[in-house]
Amino acid sequence: MALLLRVALLCGVADLTRSLSITTPEQMIEKAKGETAYLPCKFTLSPGDQGPLDIEWLLSPADNQKVDQVIILYSGDKIYDDYYADLKGRVHFTSSDLTSGDASINITNLQLSDIGTYQCKVKKAPGVGNKKIHLTVLVKPSGIRCYVDGSEEIGSDFKLKCEPKEGSLPLQYEWQKLSNSQKMSTPWLSEMTSSPIISIKNATAEYSGTYSCTVKNRVGSDQCLLLLNVVPPSNRAATIAGAIIGTLLALLLIGLIIFCCRKKRREEKYEKEVHHDIREDVPPPKSRTSTARSYMGSNHSSLGSMSPSNMEGYSKAQYNQVPSEDFERASQSPTLAPAKDSTKKIRRMLNEVSHTLTEVVYSKVLRPTECIKFQVCLQD
Repeated sequence: MALLLRVALLCGVADLTRSLSITTPEQMIEKAKGETAYLPCKFTLSPGDQGPLDIEWLLSPADNQKVDQVIILYSGDKIYDDYYADLKGRVHFTSSDLTSGDASINITNLQLSDIGTYQCKVKKAPGVGNKKIHLTVLVKPSGIRCYVDGSEEIGSDFKLKCEPKEGSLPLQYEWQKLSNSQKMSTPWLSEMTSSPIISIKNATAEYSGTYSCTVKNRVGSDQCLLLLNVVPPSNRAATIAGAIIGTLLALLLIGLIIFCCRKKRREEKYEKEVHHDIREDVPPPKSRTSTARSYMGSNHSSLGSMSPSNMEGYSKAQYNQVPSEDFERASQSPTLAPAKDSTKKIRRMLNEVSHTLTEVVYSKVLRPTECIKFQVCLQD
C-alpha cells in the first residue's frame, strides 16, 4: 500500500514538471543568394500550459555591434511581420494554424545581409522554449570566363584561364577536354582538377580542342567552354617588314602633303606681292607743242627784235621756265604721283630734257638765221 502511494506521487510530480518544449534541434543552414530558406521550429505543449500562445523570431546579425531584431511575431491570434525593414515582405510563417505546434518560417529572395543567427521563442504560460538556427547565405559561381593568355602557336608557352565573375569561397575548379581526347602529362592533369589556370609549355598541335571549366562551391556551380586552336608560328619577319613599309609610306604621304601645302602658300604669297607692286599705268603727259607755240607766238615780235646777245638771256629764262613749270605741274598731277620714288625719277628726267632744250637754244643763238626759223617753227 505504501509502495503504490509512492508511485502515484512520483507520477503526479512528473506531470507537474512537464512543460512546453521545442523539438527541432539547433542547426546550421546554407543557402544560395536569391533562394528561399526554410527555418524549422516545431514545439509541443503540456496540459499545464494554459496561457496565451506567443511566438517570436529574432535575428542576431553577423555584425556583433548590432542589437537583436524582431523579424516576425504572433500574439493574440494576430501576426506582425513589419518590425524589421530589411525583411519586410520576405518572411512568413509556413503554417496557417500556429496552435498546431509549427512555428517554422520561410525567408524568400535571400540576400547577403540576411546572414546571422535566428532564434525561435515560443511561450505559453507557464511553458517557455527557444532554439537557434545559424543561416549562411552564399553566392553561386556565375559569369564564368574562359580565355587563352598568350600566343596559340606551336612551340610557344601560354595559359588557359577560368575566372568567375562572382562566387563565395571556397571554389573548386575542374577542367575537361571534350574533343580530340589525348593522353596528357601527369602535372597537367593535376592542374585540370584543382586550379583555375593551366600552364602549357612548348605547345603542340595535339593540344587543340574544346575545353570546359566547371566552377563549384557548396551552393552551386557554373561552366564555360574554350576552343583552343594551336597553329604554326606566323612569319614574323614579313609582318615586321610590312609594318615598316606601311610606316614609311605613311610618312612619305605626309611629307608630300606638307610640301604641296607649302608650295601653294608660296604661290599665293607671290601673287599677292605681284598684285601689290603692279599699279595702273600712268598716261603720258599731253604734248606741250601747242603751248610752246602759243607762248613763243606771243613773244615773237620781241624775239625778232632781239639781238643775239639779248637772245641768249631770253632763251635761258624762257626755256628754263617753260619746261620746268609745265613738268612740275605734270608732276603735281594726281595721276603722275603714285609714289615718292616715281616723282623723283620723273623730275630727274624733266631736268635732263630742260638742259637739252637749253643747249639747243644756245646753239641756235650763234646762228641767228636758223634761230629765226626755229622761232617760226615754234610759232607754227
